Amino acid sequence: MRVSIKELQEGCILSEDIFCRTNRPIIPKKTVMDKSRIEVLKAFLIQNIDVEKTLISGMPFIPSHVIDEQPKTEKQPITYSFHDLFLQSVLLFKKEFQSWQSGLNIDIAKVRALLLPLLDKMDSNPSEIFSLYHFSTKEDYLFHHSVAVAIISGFIGQRLGFQKGDIVQVAMAGCLADCGMAKIKPGIINKKSSLTQFEYEEVKKHPIYSYRMVESVQVLRKETKASILMHHERLDRSGYPFGEADAKIPEYAKIIAVADVFHAMTSERLYRSKQSPFKVLEMILEDNFGQFDISILKELQAGILNFSAGSQVRLSDGREAEILFIDMKQPTRPIVRIIETDELYPLDRNRRIFIEEIL
Repeated sequence: MRVSIKELQEGCILSEDIFCRTNRPIIPKKTVMDKSRIEVLKAFLIQNIDVEKTLISGMPFIPSHVIDEQPKTEKQPITYSFHDLFLQSVLLFKKEFQSWQSGLNIDIAKVRALLLPLLDKMDSNPSEIFSLYHFSTKEDYLFHHSVAVAIISGFIGQRLGFQKGDIVQVAMAGCLADCGMAKIKPGIINKKSSLTQFEYEEVKKHPIYSYRMVESVQVLRKETKASILMHHERLDRSGYPFGEADAKIPEYAKIIAVADVFHAMTSERLYRSKQSPFKVLEMILEDNFGQFDISILKELQAGILNFSAGSQVRLSDGREAEILFIDMKQPTRPIVRIIETDELYPLDRNRRIFIEEIL
């Protein structure tokens, strides 16, 4: 919806790029607004902007006046975007997680209910799945991560040909993989500096805590529970808690492992800025080769690289470009044409520049 700059508040999310006599946006879409960014808009004399209906907190954004949205009637119910539903689901998950911290048992019906609307919208919003990392905040990373891992796991399962019931199971496993973090001291979870060796060993116990929390949940299948326990195992035995090898790791766990590391590496953390999904995919394929199931990585890659010749992208240096040729041996590094200068730019020869996102 379009609102006046006067209506903006911290936590609003841009739904469109903001330009001001420039070829490149002064602030790109999906940016979460804070005081400094709002001041930038005022300095450029921007009057109106397009924002999402939901704040980064998951609460609805209710301005006193909306510029170009038609009033809703009984025949025109309010509809929410995929991102709106995601942020609302994160808020619901946060409430559930806090109840686990207080000692309550998992209410699996509530977990399932917060995931199903997102899984239902997944088919029509595949590209949106890979922009969820934009919304992770340092303070609420854990809650964003759990819901995002669930959706990415479900998406991978869908691409692997899973039936609906299996997609829901792997998504719930992805969502609950880190539920055991509720049993770890908040001071460790929220620590802004590096963990001590003792603290790190405590964090590594969370898959066992997670398994104990879901062990008696009847709705979850045996494989689902085992996958929650083993989602940090790696094919080369470098994982934990058991250091198991490929053959003993359930398929769901292999899927969650890929979804987990992918979202973690793209998201803003207490100790690192967010990174492009395209850059992260390259890093996983090159630096972590042998740890993850290659067929699962290929499905994730196919989902991310949902572009073709003629697609427009934004590069990591802010320039916009058109894809001209894709070499399937290096699909994340096509030859592009810089729109501003009409220059041909082969990304395989310019390793420091990468695709930031598809426009």
